Amino acid sequence: MATDSNSKLRITIETNPPNSRLEELNVKYWPKWAGPPGKYHVKYEAEQICYLLKGKVKVYPRPTESSSEFVEFGAGDLVIFPEGLCCTWEVFIAVDKYYKFEPPCSSSSSP
Repeated sequence: MATDSNSKLRITIETNPPNSRLEELNVKYWPKWAGPPGKYHVKYEAEQICYLLKGKVKVYPRPTESSSEFVEFGAGDLVIFPEGLCCTWEVFIAVDKYYKFEPPCSSSSSP
């Protein structure tokens, strides 16, 4: 299992985690989301863990969308987005993913 964490973006990627890791997290019981190619602006009100079944994505932190500051991941990757992160998803290949939000650390409510 390979893990890549970019401290500036604070996004953690586990490339092709073993089935035992996915079973431990109960991934197959999480909600699913699918999205076509395009750009999506996202603010994470709570930590999100997702497992991509399909797709290819680049994520850029906001407020800048510098081509030198991005994280790329795709099918088979387990990705953790921290609470408070603002970013833009650029979806190149349609995404199909399982996802789960962790309760926020602060008293603010998540959408």
